[in-house]
Amino acid sequence: MIDFDPGTAAPTKGTNQRNGGDLVVETLEALGAKTVFGIPGQHALGLFDAMGRGNLHFVSSRVENNSAFAADGYSRATGEVGVLFLSTGPGALTSLAGLQEAYATGVPMVVVASQIPLDGLGARRKGMLHQLDDQKASAANVTKSQRLIQHASGIPSAIQDAWTEAISSPQGPVWIEIPQNVLLDPIMVPPVEDALAEAFDNPPRVELVREAVKWLSTAERPAIIAGGGTRRGRAEKSLLSIAEQLRAPVICTPGGNGAFPWTHELSLQSWIEDRYMTDVLEDADVLIVIGSSLGEVTSNYFTFEPRGRIIQIDAEPRVLESNRPGLGIRADAGQALAALDEALSEAGAGTANKRDWHGSSPEDVVKESLAKVKARLESQDLAKELKFMSDIREAVPADMQTFWDMTISAYWGWSCWDARQGQFHSAQGAGGLGYGFPAAIGGAVGLETTGKPSRVLAVSGDGSSMYSISELATAKQHNVPVTWLIVDDGGYGILREYMVGAFGQATATELARPDFVKLAESFGVPARRVAPEEVGDALKASFEADGPNVVVVETLLKMFGPTHLDD
Repeated sequence: MIDFDPGTAAPTKGTNQRNGGDLVVETLEALGAKTVFGIPGQHALGLFDAMGRGNLHFVSSRVENNSAFAADGYSRATGEVGVLFLSTGPGALTSLAGLQEAYATGVPMVVVASQIPLDGLGARRKGMLHQLDDQKASAANVTKSQRLIQHASGIPSAIQDAWTEAISSPQGPVWIEIPQNVLLDPIMVPPVEDALAEAFDNPPRVELVREAVKWLSTAERPAIIAGGGTRRGRAEKSLLSIAEQLRAPVICTPGGNGAFPWTHELSLQSWIEDRYMTDVLEDADVLIVIGSSLGEVTSNYFTFEPRGRIIQIDAEPRVLESNRPGLGIRADAGQALAALDEALSEAGAGTANKRDWHGSSPEDVVKESLAKVKARLESQDLAKELKFMSDIREAVPADMQTFWDMTISAYWGWSCWDARQGQFHSAQGAGGLGYGFPAAIGGAVGLETTGKPSRVLAVSGDGSSMYSISELATAKQHNVPVTWLIVDDGGYGILREYMVGAFGQATATELARPDFVKLAESFGVPARRVAPEEVGDALKASFEADGPNVVVVETLLKMFGPTHLDD
């Protein structure tokens, strides 16, 4: 073990003396943390020295942004808090794009960043390595809150508070930073024996639930949009009960994908960007929106013009009525839907009125709308794309979790992917590139710790894969059971398509790229290149292997025609 003089950062004699880093590790372990993601750094060495005396499993990524994605994926896959250790300055700043995704999507994380020694903080510029004027201010846009801990005795309580805030709805990442000397100095604080963090209660107001029941009791055409908050609030059971009581068609956003059974007779699935679905939602006389802002994608690119009343449920008050006026209910989705479900049952609201969609039943409206979407897709030249996505779906085991980068395959997945008993994860919150593979690594690591089947699938394009290609080393080092599908079309495919559609030609979308098979093999990761029609068999074989592997498909996929644009 190496200790450092807090003033000079010069190596001194190794010691087993407990330091501030031990308090960080001990508190995290007491809170239930099992795994930490990150990269060592000079000012953070007290943390890593302490981990050598603890039981946390450390997964070292190759780029801090990918460490953030991995902690994000760990949390989404397990439902636990992701933990991230960052070094000062460049390391901390490099993580911010990954944290933006976690913040936008509501993923609970505790981020522990190191900081320069206390005597370097403030307005002075002492020229210390990694020094920033105000490091935590850099994280203000992408985390729920930021704390600077200035003495070791404050570490346990600060981490416990951060954990509580992270898991309280609206969930999200919380930032803590600890100066180098606070992490390294010997301490007299006794070992942490217990720590308790319970989510703050966030129930709906009684009068708002009562008003929502009144609206729904007289509704003839209720419908439901289930956003990502539905999944975060674990509200799936209540959602199903409410939908069946009301006989209300349900559509899931990309973030809500999997919140409602795909093949249910009331399921509009996830074709949220389709005009036929927009027509149904516009025709609803009462629309329940759960865990969604009715933002760009959910509103079919702001073409959605509802004619009925809206009941909007969200834990984040800034989301309520941000795009449409309505009855805003600020509450955790799980608590809100449980309360609404009970109130509807007591009022008999589900049977108070016959559901009448202009002479059709809601079940027939769902069936007819899905048939129209299918016919529209089949009228376009999309046979390759439809088969490609179908082959992937049939190859993936029903309970396997999948992680999708911002690529054409993922955009198809947003609409057509039946999550079955697995979970669908994508970077639709912030929309940055590079999410899929490192998040899948974190997800697989997390599933292993819970004893669940841990093989996962990551899907990227050739452009997005280059953001995280270095994590092949991480996957190999930790023998992570992740299969990475890289769909190689020689550029930023979706941007190419957008530019050609808008301007008649694409500029700066073509990419020189490596031989992905040889590159993966150079890391010691098995890889194969297959034709599009062979992707299903290749994935099935890869799922049976041990450790990481890569499947490369060289093909150009197209998106289905946008329905929010004038013909």
